[in-house]
Amino acid sequence: MNALTLPDICAQTSHTSLPLEWVGMHGIALPVVFDGQRLSARADAGVSLDNGDARGIHMSRLYLALGILERESLTPALLRQLLQSFLHSHRGLSKNAYLKLRAELLLRRPALISPLSGWKSYSVCVSASMENDMFHVELSIEIPYSSTCPCSAALARQLIQQQFIEDFANRSLQHADVLAWLGSSNGIVATPHSQRSYAHLQVRLDDYLDNLPWVAVINDAEAALGTAVQTAVKRADEQAFALANGQNLMFCEDAARRLNLALKRSPGINGFQVRVVHSESLHAHDAVAVSRWNWRVDS
Repeated sequence: MNALTLPDICAQTSHTSLPLEWVGMHGIALPVVFDGQRLSARADAGVSLDNGDARGIHMSRLYLALGILERESLTPALLRQLLQSFLHSHRGLSKNAYLKLRAELLLRRPALISPLSGWKSYSVCVSASMENDMFHVELSIEIPYSSTCPCSAALARQLIQQQFIEDFANRSLQHADVLAWLGSSNGIVATPHSQRSYAHLQVRLDDYLDNLPWVAVINDAEAALGTAVQTAVKRADEQAFALANGQNLMFCEDAARRLNLALKRSPGINGFQVRVVHSESLHAHDAVAVSRWNWRVDS
């Protein structure tokens, strides 16, 4: 008995002749190699269906092409090669190709004072496209940090001043008494409110870059903010963190401006959008600020 040829439904003619802008798969689980690290990732892979008469694309070809990501380190050149393979496998069907990878990047971060260190996770994403033979790469990064409200700090200082006046009224000031008062809970009657905050960065890369600068962007952003959240700490580190927050008061507007200036100085970036979110401890809502440079906002 002769084996029957398996039917190729995708090769059949569509009942409605109409091109489609994007066809593919979302949420493909796969390992990705980056900077010597093996990341657990999710991929969205697709192509345009420009041949409106075709019933569909060959999704299995996209899926199998993604296997290169677990063998070779992730770079702009590898992304370009992968998108070109998408188009080569859909010659006559597609002109544009797209890929988005989402993962958690683990970086070992040192404590502020002590020799301790620990791992910190950063949500990262890379989006690559090949449209009309033009290659583009964008990175997205979420960076947690701490922020202390300047207004709250000023109000707390005023309350401390008032308490000082009440406790030392009609008394001669002695150095030892003032020092003891400053170290007691009776003296520091109020503290400013702080909150865990997040910077959501989207950056578009120059074409000449050989690597994906996730780590460099994270380092630049954390240096600009000054109060990156910590991993393993001792009391000396916690005290240094409190000092950094006290000397680094910022509204969400301040954080957005700092990140704008830092990213403009980062090499290899030709456009970005910054969105900072301060998860208020005073209010039940968040404070948000957005800053852009050379960035098109789709309507």
